[in-house]
Amino acid sequence: MHEEFWQRRWARSEIAFHQTAINPYLERYFPQLNPHASKGRVLVPLCGKTLDILWLAGQGFSVLGIELSETAVQAFFAEQSLNATISQHGVFTCYQLDAIALWCGDFFALTAEDVADCSLLYDRAALIALPPEMRQAYAEHLSRILPVPCQGLLISLDYPQAQMNGPPFAVPADEVQHLLAADWDIRLLESPDVLADYPRFQGHGLSALNEPVYQLNKKGHP
Repeated sequence: MHEEFWQRRWARSEIAFHQTAINPYLERYFPQLNPHASKGRVLVPLCGKTLDILWLAGQGFSVLGIELSETAVQAFFAEQSLNATISQHGVFTCYQLDAIALWCGDFFALTAEDVADCSLLYDRAALIALPPEMRQAYAEHLSRILPVPCQGLLISLDYPQAQMNGPPFAVPADEVQHLLAADWDIRLLESPDVLADYPRFQGHGLSALNEPVYQLNKKGHP
């Protein structure tokens, strides 16, 4: 899944992955994270134009969303009738309005200095958007740049990968452990069977679809 793939998907509005409502797991579990981080900044990798950004900002969080497609970033602000200030930060084009900052560019160009104030992480659509070889690089980069302490919510998908090509890809529990356990304490919050809720996945012939939700706590000391 290289840059051209995602740019093409957004340019053609091939964005079935975009949710038109606030993610229920975000509403259910994010308030349970460390209350001392309640006013912290949330890193949202590969954020697209998700409405979850608005929910986070409405709860008093600052949000740093990273998105490759400038079409997606512009659509977020346009669809919410919001006017952002545009500036440049290194290789990133930055759209800023109050507590919401969406940076357009390559996630792998982020530095530890860029996210030094991000004590929270929200990943609903990043890990599952990447093929195996990129998932390893993503997890390593995420662990490398985020500070301690940092807590996060990770939403994954688990289905028989042979029955459907990604994205979104299946990232089962053992792979989540392999990718993240060295640097994060991982707690499974729930893993509901959601196949009935996704007719488009049924149309691909999937026999099973689970949606694991994890709480992450970065290991180490500040």
